[in-house]
Formats: sequence, structure tokens, C-alpha cells
Amino acid sequence: MGVNARGPVLVATETADVTADMVITEINRRSVPVVRFNPADVGTDLTLSAWFGNQPTPVAGQLRTLSRTADLPQARAVYWRRPVWPDFPHLNDNDARFAAAQVRYGLGGALYAVEGPLWVNHPLRNAAADYKPVQLALAKRLGLSVPPTLVTNDPAHAREFMSVHRQVIHKTLRWTPYERDGVPVTGWTRPVTPDEIDDSLRVAPHLFQSRVDKTCDVRVLVVGRRVFAVRIDSGLLDWRTDYTGHSYSVVDLPGPLRERLLVYLDHLGLSSGSFDLAVDRAGRWWWLELNPNGQWGWLEQRTGAEMSAAFADLLIRGATA
Repeated sequence: MGVNARGPVLVATETADVTADMVITEINRRSVPVVRFNPADVGTDLTLSAWFGNQPTPVAGQLRTLSRTADLPQARAVYWRRPVWPDFPHLNDNDARFAAAQVRYGLGGALYAVEGPLWVNHPLRNAAADYKPVQLALAKRLGLSVPPTLVTNDPAHAREFMSVHRQVIHKTLRWTPYERDGVPVTGWTRPVTPDEIDDSLRVAPHLFQSRVDKTCDVRVLVVGRRVFAVRIDSGLLDWRTDYTGHSYSVVDLPGPLRERLLVYLDHLGLSSGSFDLAVDRAGRWWWLELNPNGQWGWLEQRTGAEMSAAFADLLIRGATA
């Protein structure tokens, strides 16, 4: 297993995360040390020290929580599972911005500087992979079926696209917290028509896509080289809008499609990712998008697919995987 065979698995996640709990439970079953931490706990429940320049190795470091201590160069893997960065509400705005930046570039930088651990996934690679235009172009290069898509802030181009493709949907380019009159609003995928397009479109680029006449959705989770595909029958344009009444079933992907998805993640330097696909009435598989750090816990609960065990196996093997 290499030099980190006896080291811990680091799990960076928010305080209450059922998905991380599932993976940690599997790691504990294998009697492998695990250190769970959340960057938001820095200063109270989390302490970092990292040394550079006066020791034989490029970096030496230690991460301490209230109950665990990890020697960073000995970590076999880091599971970066939606941790929360501190925002320091007790400080004034200037001090809070300064402190938050120091944590990101100090704690984050010390972790990034350590060579050897397997990252699932490295946060910088997650961020780079999260740009939908990049995702769309890569999917096309790899021979995946991509619905005709337009990203524009030009109203004329948007109307022209809709006149050609008739049934068009709108997607957000990036999920962000958003409220109207104090009420949280989520940007679901929805149909859009030419009469909705006006000059307000010029404020920012929007993503428009030809609607797939689908029979079902398929969420594909890749963990290392293991591929889990779950068919989701909902009857909804966006199955995330209402989880009641969905049916789930484990399916097999066509071989060439499976291999292209593995190559897709390899190209982005990711150890794991969640793909959204759709199958149309002719049986054609359409690539829709990638979530580099997507949810999957409920799929294991609904289907029994051993996803958390696959994550545990990958993290325990570490960089030798």
C-alpha cells in the first residue's frame, strides 16, 4: 500500500452530513483510523500547524480536532465532502474577510501542499470541473450525446435558438443561495418560451438547452473505477423538484458509455463524480451534466447499492488506488 498504508483517512465535511457518516461508518468497520474535521471549527475545535523549509520533507504538518490528531504527510486519503469555511460573524466585516481568507489559504494551502494522499476530490479540481460550458465541450469531445445548448446574454440569439429547437429549457449555470422577500428560491430546470426573453437577459449569460423527450433520468455515480447507475422514474422535467413518488432501479450502462464517463473524470483529474443522464423514447442516452461532488446517499438507501462501501474501499487504498 505504500508509505501511507497505516495513516488516517481525513474527512472534511460539515457538522451534520449523513452521507459522510455513511462513509465513515464503513471505514470504521475496516478498523482504519479516520479524522473528521470542518474548516468552520478553526480556532475552537480545529488547530493546524505546518512547517516548511527546516525539515527533511517539503512540508510537515499536524491537524488536531478535540478528539483526533492527524500527521498530514501520513494521511492516506482526503475525502473533501462539502465542508464549510468559517465566516466569523463575531468580527467586523473587514476583519471577517481577512480572517476567512487566511483560513482558506492557510489551512487549505497546507492541505494542498502535502503530496501523497488521494483526494476525493481535490477542491481545486472540483471547482475547475464545475463550469458547465467546460463540461459541455468535454462531453462533446468524448463523443457523448449532448443536447443542443446555448449560453448567451444576447436576447436575439436566445429567441433564434428557441425558434429552431421549439421546446427549450433553462438551467442555472451555477447554484447560488438566493432569496426573494426573505423566501429561499431555487433555480430548477424549467421550460422557457420566446415571449419571456427581454433585455434583462443582457445582465448575465443564461443557459438554454433543447429539451430531451425522455422516458427516464439516470444518475450515475463513479467511485474510482466502480460505476453505479440508478434509473429514476419521476415523470418530471426536473426530478429534484419533488422526491415523492419516484421509483429507483439499478441499471447497467452500455459499455462504451461507461468507458467514456470514466475517461471524462480522468480528464478532469477527479476520483469521483455524479453524472446526470437521460434516456429518450428511441433509447438514446443523453449526457446532461456532471456534479463533481454530488449527492448519492439517498440512492444507496433506496436501492441497496454499496456506494458508501465503494468510497471506503477507495479512501482506504489511498494513492495506490
